[in-house]
Amino acid sequence: MTEKQEPAHKRNMTRRKVVVAGGAAVAAVGVGGGLAVNAFAGETTTEASASSSATASQTCYTLTSETTEGPYYIDADKIRQDITEGKEGIPMTLELKVIDADTCKPVKNAAVDIWHCTALGVYSGYEAMGSGGGGGTPPSGAPTDAPSGTPTGEPPSGAPSGGTGGGHSEPTDDERYLRGTWKTDKRGYVTFKTIFPGWYQGRAVHIHTKVHVDGTWSDAGYEGGHTCHTGQFFFDEKSVLASAEVSPYSTNTTTRTTLTEDTIYPQNGHTGGLLYLKYDKKNIAKGVRAHLTMGVAPDETHDSTDTQPSTSASPSAS
Repeated sequence: MTEKQEPAHKRNMTRRKVVVAGGAAVAAVGVGGGLAVNAFAGETTTEASASSSATASQTCYTLTSETTEGPYYIDADKIRQDITEGKEGIPMTLELKVIDADTCKPVKNAAVDIWHCTALGVYSGYEAMGSGGGGGTPPSGAPTDAPSGTPTGEPPSGAPSGGTGGGHSEPTDDERYLRGTWKTDKRGYVTFKTIFPGWYQGRAVHIHTKVHVDGTWSDAGYEGGHTCHTGQFFFDEKSVLASAEVSPYSTNTTTRTTLTEDTIYPQNGHTGGLLYLKYDKKNIAKGVRAHLTMGVAPDETHDSTDTQPSTSASPSAS
């Protein structure tokens, strides 16, 4: 699938949180920068020399980098954890933890959206706009109908990324594979079952995400609230190169953009969405477990990076 790249200035810089613990400053580093009690296994903490009175609850995370929404976000009704829909690829479990970057407390009952392309670089809902393996036609014309960022009805289930500034493109079909929304539990965790994403022209391998808060869950889905985070998750080069040896990724002949070449990735490690990955180094085809802790600002609205994000607790803020 072919999409234009976005200029680096479309990305927002991250904000670092520093708290005082026992008279000594404790600065979090990286999205997984909290103490082990708050972090996933494999996520580490770096502290300034703090007194012995410093505790895990006093150490906060760095605010996760905001990145572009991309042109293909779809406000659909796929409230589900398994978003695979039979698509071929390396099985992947994605576990996320959402916390308040200021207080370090879990953000419970948030609606988390993820969406990404197939092993061959195709996004559901936009199959007519291109395909993996070097084929496809790039989107034409200027994007229209920028999304408001406030979920209405059931929360959105996804949309392709890319480099058109986040302006929305209308879907070309009714497919909704590799898209889904689920809510965080009381500890701020949410888990999805999917496949390892592929790649397409102009972008490194990635997954899109949004976090919605202050809405209401019902039998119909999720209503109201506002979007407090819009971002993307990324994969290190070793994992991508390993996946490229496995079918059907091995049939994708599109020139791949590396992580360091990508214009959307903020080049700041886990703070910028770089996932922690676990897999058999000799056989990635067995499956991948990915995880990350996201530090968000629940009272702020970050629905896209087309415009300067506003600070508001109002559900109508854009």
